[in-house]
Amino acid sequence: MDLDTLDRQVVHALQVDGRAPFSRIAAVLGASDRTIARRYGRLREAGALRVVGLPDAAALGHVDWLVRMRCSPDTAVPVAAALARREDTSWVTLVSGGTEITCITRTRSQSADGDLLLQKLPRTPRITVLSAHCMLRGVAGLHGWPGRTDALDPDQVTALRPASPVPLQTPPTRADNALLAALARDGRAPLPALAAATGWSETTVRRRLDELCRGNVLYFDVEIEPALLGYHAEAMMWLTVAPSALSATTRALATHPQIAYAAATTGPANIAASVICRDLNELYEYIAGDIGSLDGVTSVETAPVVRRVKAGGTLLVT
Repeated sequence: MDLDTLDRQVVHALQVDGRAPFSRIAAVLGASDRTIARRYGRLREAGALRVVGLPDAAALGHVDWLVRMRCSPDTAVPVAAALARREDTSWVTLVSGGTEITCITRTRSQSADGDLLLQKLPRTPRITVLSAHCMLRGVAGLHGWPGRTDALDPDQVTALRPASPVPLQTPPTRADNALLAALARDGRAPLPALAAATGWSETTVRRRLDELCRGNVLYFDVEIEPALLGYHAEAMMWLTVAPSALSATTRALATHPQIAYAAATTGPANIAASVICRDLNELYEYIAGDIGSLDGVTSVETAPVVRRVKAGGTLLVT
């Protein structure tokens, strides 16, 4: 599937506001409502694009962990599939030629069940190394990977940006689970579908959705294969950085268009990043040039992404 300029603008618009009405997107892009709806529908039906609604870990008092598993090649696919079926996982990825799995899993807090985290994960003798690293803070890619957010000008982004946040009056509870689960499957699910999923009225759904969004508890992300945008080299990267240089390094990473997402973590490497480049040559140049020029970076480990088994997951309020 080839994406033209309008397709890319639609993708960028949805990253700015995942539930923006087609009429609003159309007005900003200078197209008709029908054209925008048709472009979105084509991408969605082809499985090329999906908008997901996800709760923010920090807003819920939850903790995200980056898990790494090294295993035999014949074990990787079934273990990754088992991880993908869990409701507390996201970004399940096969890397290093299919001999390693990385994923993000969420716990209610560091103290309550962080110590039991590894006991909940799939267990097989063919997993040779397993480690979990607490994600302390997102440091780059917090507003979307630049590769999918470069099609609109600043004025268009401003016109599409949602209303300013306001403090949330009613914290999320188990009653919100059905709504969050439905949005994790389809962030643009219409109000009647969300009402049917929750048993609430459409008015209640609309009000609660607005509360969660403006309270910065719920955010929307766009899932699209980088190859559709001309990027064919993905890798996980782990940086070991001197503590005194950590803040300067994270500020620099936030300006790199190759960084889809990066977080400061616990463990031997204190920054984990998802890197997306046009090809392997660009990946090399990025490592040797941009990363190599950062003072304080003492070591770099990279692992090419082989397959993404799961992207944004269904992360519920517990």
